[in-house]
Amino acid sequence: MRKTTRLKQLIHAPEILVLYPAHDALSARIAEDAGAHAITVGGFAASGVLLGEPDTSQLTATELADFYERICASVDIPVFADADTGFGGVTNVIRTVRDFERAGVAGLFLEDQRFPKRCGHTAGKEVVGAGEMLPKLRAALDAREDADLVIMGRTDARAIFGTDEAIRRANLYLDAGCDAAFIEAPETPGEMRRICREVNGPLVANIVDFGRTPHLTAGELEEMGFAVAVWPVSSVFIAARALETLYRTLGETGSTTSLHDRMTSFREYMRIVRLPELREREARYGEKSAGSEGVGG
Repeated sequence: MRKTTRLKQLIHAPEILVLYPAHDALSARIAEDAGAHAITVGGFAASGVLLGEPDTSQLTATELADFYERICASVDIPVFADADTGFGGVTNVIRTVRDFERAGVAGLFLEDQRFPKRCGHTAGKEVVGAGEMLPKLRAALDAREDADLVIMGRTDARAIFGTDEAIRRANLYLDAGCDAAFIEAPETPGEMRRICREVNGPLVANIVDFGRTPHLTAGELEEMGFAVAVWPVSSVFIAARALETLYRTLGETGSTTSLHDRMTSFREYMRIVRLPELREREARYGEKSAGSEGVGG
């Protein structure tokens, strides 16, 4: 089954789809090993790991497509991507969708922020009019070669114009043909329930750690009526804290020994990066291994 088809099935399944967060190929593999049915890699995480910068439209569409291609190649589960504002008008959106589709993503979302965008949970956002966003969504839908490639419409209008306008836009985007909708940064459970009641299609709950949206569980979100839940920054936040601990400890003690109980072992890491499978493949072609892999045998 194509990954696009699988993602669409998961979105429409009775139980909520939890899109595990990843921020590179390694974290994507770890998520897959942990049992994720699908993963997402957002622009917030991508900006951090590729540039060490905030999510402010500094990455180009081509840089993101290359980034997603590596991640998609590393796992056998669907990858859901962040296409930001589409990087321009209708023509830019068409190229973005085609490049992301060639990269192997199973789905993507486009948002109605004005370029350059800001993280959806920060102040100072601006949105384009719905009349400017709808042609971009129609172009995205027409640009996909695989009809099962999931196209999601995201609106950030709630912070600027309120919940009524956000709901109106979400329904407009679904009426235009989007497979799902995404209202960014609702701030109360009651507001989230209202969104689920009044939006006529599959909805995403975006739970940003330390952000504006209540930190509900997947079960609670499913009960409300959300089809998809995502914690998009969690992997990069926890990785950043782990690295802070590593570098502080190394600087203070001159050793990493005290952190060994927090580390993946050499043997386990080699399993994660699929070294045994690589050696088996080499053997099938008659290539002889150079010998022991070192630590752990």
